[in-house]
Amino acid sequence: MQLSDLGWSSFFELNFDKYKNQGLLAMRIIRENREKYIACGEHGEYNCEVSGKFRFHTVTKSQFPAVGDWVVTSVIENEMKAIIHAVLPRKTAFSRKVAGPITEEQVIAANIDTVFIITGLDLNYNLRRIERFLSIAWESKVLPVILLNKADLCPEAELRKIEVESIAIGVDVYTLSATQNVGIDILKKYIQKGKTIAFLGSSGVGKSTIINSLLGTEQVKVNEVSELGSRGRHTTTYRELFVLSNGGMIIDTPGMRELQVWGEEEGLKHVFDDIEKVSLNCRYRNCSHQNEPGCAVQIAIHNGTLDPKRLESFLKMKREFAYLEDRQTMKASAIEKANWKRISKLAKNIKKNKSEQD
Repeated sequence: MQLSDLGWSSFFELNFDKYKNQGLLAMRIIRENREKYIACGEHGEYNCEVSGKFRFHTVTKSQFPAVGDWVVTSVIENEMKAIIHAVLPRKTAFSRKVAGPITEEQVIAANIDTVFIITGLDLNYNLRRIERFLSIAWESKVLPVILLNKADLCPEAELRKIEVESIAIGVDVYTLSATQNVGIDILKKYIQKGKTIAFLGSSGVGKSTIINSLLGTEQVKVNEVSELGSRGRHTTTYRELFVLSNGGMIIDTPGMRELQVWGEEEGLKHVFDDIEKVSLNCRYRNCSHQNEPGCAVQIAIHNGTLDPKRLESFLKMKREFAYLEDRQTMKASAIEKANWKRISKLAKNIKKNKSEQD
């Protein structure tokens, strides 16, 4: 297999240039599970771990390899093992805030061209969740496509499609039934040689079934979904990249119960472009769109031209971004304070040692 078969391009070639004369090899991460990796290169697949030096110099979780990343490695001869020394810069990365109180980025998949956002047309169906996925996709500079699965279980499938299209302007939306193998072929136009697609969605939406249909084999385990609440267990427990027969690549990810925002607000502005445009007519530039007089957004809601639930979703995510920004500022301040404390301590030790020598 050549590197170009895995999506290697001039972008990665340029960033790998400084490692060429060091006897190191470029490989792509095809499986990630708790800092244990499998990477693929020109000579096959290797079990990988990061080097001690890499671990020592790595500050945040997002700097560790993610599935889809291109990494710089040295091979352990005759063992099909390799050591990861560096992660090449990413063209794109789908990220979220890590679950829980820690303010840190988690990269779900790297160097992807398109993300398939999958929603089940059962009790999983939720417009507000779709808005959240879209916001993070656009923030990650990845082209989103929405797949409404389980159309065979929903008599109102076409109506649901129209509803989703109304909140996802300019985004392709498809209804399909993975279990009936209906609508799968339309996905193949996105899966082209050298291109990488990531599958994202909650547990039980049918990601694994769709991927198996595309692979033409039961390679990914599929669990039954409970009829009570339409919830599924995490069938996929790690992130993995598959290469299809046509040369396209797909990334399977575990179902996500929690999807917290990360980054700036550009993705949010893209998803809620209708609200952004209406807000230009607000009397006050810093209008919060709640109780201010002359609020064009509230007027649009009273006129029935804007959905109040959509505004609620927009404001909720804006509050999350504001909170995230405050937490990041606090964390940066704490890191800087700790660095100066360490430098001060080091300076005192040097001065003490010098005094003892004199």
